[in-house]
Amino acid sequence: MALVRGHAGAGGGAPRRGTEPESDRRPGGTRAAANGPRDLRGARGGAVDGRGRRGPDRRGGGDPMNRLASETSPYLLQHADNPVDWYPWAEEALERARREDKPILLSIGYAACHWCHVMERESFEDPETAALMNEHFVCVKVDREERPDLDAIYMDAVQAMTGQGGWPLTAFLTPGGEPFYAGTYFPDEDRHGMPAFRKVLAAIADVWEHRREEARTQAARIVNAIGRTGELRPSTDPLSEDVLRQAFQRLLGALDRRWGGFGGAPKFPQPMTLELVLRMHLRGEPDALDAATLTLDRMAEGGVYDQVGGGFHRYATDAMWHVPHFEKMLYDNALLARLYAHAWQLTGAERYRRVATETCDYLLRELRQPQGGFSSSQDADSEGVEGRFFVWSWDELVAIAGEAVATAFGAGPSGNWEGTNVLWRPIPIPAVAAELELDPEVLAREVEAARAELFRVREGRVRPATDDKVLAAWNGLAISALAEAGRAFGEPRYVEAAVAAAGFVLTHLRDDEGRLLRSWRDGRAGRPGFADDHALMAEACLTLYETTFELRWFTEARALADELLGRFRDVERGGFFQTGSDAEELVIRPKEVIDNAV
Repeated sequence: MALVRGHAGAGGGAPRRGTEPESDRRPGGTRAAANGPRDLRGARGGAVDGRGRRGPDRRGGGDPMNRLASETSPYLLQHADNPVDWYPWAEEALERARREDKPILLSIGYAACHWCHVMERESFEDPETAALMNEHFVCVKVDREERPDLDAIYMDAVQAMTGQGGWPLTAFLTPGGEPFYAGTYFPDEDRHGMPAFRKVLAAIADVWEHRREEARTQAARIVNAIGRTGELRPSTDPLSEDVLRQAFQRLLGALDRRWGGFGGAPKFPQPMTLELVLRMHLRGEPDALDAATLTLDRMAEGGVYDQVGGGFHRYATDAMWHVPHFEKMLYDNALLARLYAHAWQLTGAERYRRVATETCDYLLRELRQPQGGFSSSQDADSEGVEGRFFVWSWDELVAIAGEAVATAFGAGPSGNWEGTNVLWRPIPIPAVAAELELDPEVLAREVEAARAELFRVREGRVRPATDDKVLAAWNGLAISALAEAGRAFGEPRYVEAAVAAAGFVLTHLRDDEGRLLRSWRDGRAGRPGFADDHALMAEACLTLYETTFELRWFTEARALADELLGRFRDVERGGFFQTGSDAEELVIRPKEVIDNAV
């Protein structure tokens, strides 16, 4: 049922892995225009530049900030001086919605999300749009990385209503938190089949005023639908190797046999899927290694891999791994560093060791904090423009590296993406050398020398902002990756970094009773940890024990596993809830049963 005539919910935005989303470009292949530099807000409202330095308050005149000003999340602080009367998710907002009998407008995103920035610039910074929001709704802003429980619940609602998902997530809730209408990115004007956000606001306000029971009926249906996952019971069939082989054959059927990966655009790296494929090779599946190496090679040659600085962008917007969505996430790079290390252990191929070490070096160089923990992500945008830090003009490339090297990086005079060049390696060096009548060994050396010079030049640019909150779960992934890479490659500095990060998390992300917490930033720790925080930190400690043989890590792993069993296990139906047994009551108690976006 469409509560808003003609629109059962809108899609778009940054797609959620594991769905069948639209590309993270506007329909029709266009990109959002940059409307000037985007400010990131500091803790007291000053604008933060691309390096995270606070500048003057762009609002001027001492206008009061909204209720996000006291939050620690960089994403929430980005919205602290919007004219929208934002609340964080808290009892104060929910109580006001109940008291005034107003629907809740819930907006969920994350600091590195390009389309979140676009919607802020188009709608949340617009006084007329903000006035509509403030008049008709209690507006709540959530960082999905701090509250994966809320994100899981309301993303399931978006997918139930629209068949796809992504960020920014936009949902309209009853005062009790039940979703009755939802979508992702809404533009400021009607565009590409999507309604203007102001029209959506007016329509939802009208529904709540005149068709409230219809909205409540819709909400009840949605809550019932998204709650069914938690009612699943364990299969009585024994777990056999046939299950693995059937899963592998399904994956093989979806393999892109030219460019690697599974399915079409957009393409996510899917490290856990590729780990399964590598393990199926060890179990004797004849096609597994070819499927894995094809994908690993194409990703490493693509623009989704940073050809200059190492590390992976979040996903590719095309099937060829060429044009990335430019943010870099801690969890992706941790999982991919470990994946390429495993590929090197299986094959001995030096190219996989190179990608693994360059990705580990990226983590240490760009995301490691002085205290030892790892930051969450780097933004897709700098100076208000998507990808500006990472792309090159032809003239720049030729001046720095020469035409032969520029050609080897797949560049051209008119650009290969929106007038600029995203560097990638679509053609092997010997083929490029043959075309240009050059010695392939000489060209290969020139390419490597050019990478170093391009990196030096790029370091002088305005950098993308870093979300510097420390998340227990994501740090657990980084610790495991660095410990394994250090052990495999004989690199003590990786192991030392893993030990330091584990020490930081287990010291600073704990409450007075020793309970693991979700996040830490700027000296302030967050709410109690979720199931993934406990599970991934337990795995990290176990990996450190296997690497160092220090008993303290084994002891920590057992304690975290005991906490996981005690607070999160579903004793009746099996599996684990995302939230602890003493967590706040939400419309459902979420339970993730598939690998989704972290």
